[in-house]
Amino acid sequence: MTAYIPSLTLPSFVFEQPAVSILLPVIAGAGIGYSTRPDQTQRTYRALKQPPLNPPAWVFGPVWTSLYAIMGYVAHRAWTTGTTSLSLDKHELAKHGGTLYTIQLGLNLIWMPLFFGLGRPIAATADIVALTGLTGYLAYVWGQVDPVCGHLLAPYLGWLGFATYLSAGVGYLNNWDFSTAKKAE
Repeated sequence: MTAYIPSLTLPSFVFEQPAVSILLPVIAGAGIGYSTRPDQTQRTYRALKQPPLNPPAWVFGPVWTSLYAIMGYVAHRAWTTGTTSLSLDKHELAKHGGTLYTIQLGLNLIWMPLFFGLGRPIAATADIVALTGLTGYLAYVWGQVDPVCGHLLAPYLGWLGFATYLSAGVGYLNNWDFSTAKKAE
């Protein structure tokens, strides 16, 4: 078990304020999405060979926005439930989860620049595999603080599993090289 690491954890006010907790990942995710230039991202997406079951590009925005809002709500709920608990174990687990949450949010936010911005499918796939594992552990940790929090992270984990399949599938089908797709832009 890792520990609460203040220098790797968002400030407590982020978790304590529901609006901040929910809006931070939504705004950060949207900011990353727009900074990677959606028009180029969609052209690259269409130019790449895709595995079966790949959704249309327009699906990703609404799904990720919903998942970011859910993860922000879970962060707020787990933190406030744990840090106000009389149980020392729950208090420590909530703070430990805060560190895990911050790290997973960082891993989440770097996937798109790795995959589309830098055209690094191997690094992006390694990132999303680590993100999925870390999020599974986060669901376990915060599920001990409040079982609802663990359950609310299930859709996020499911989508991460699907996104891992897509990331690895696109990488594999394109020989882990996006230079041809980048030229199509």
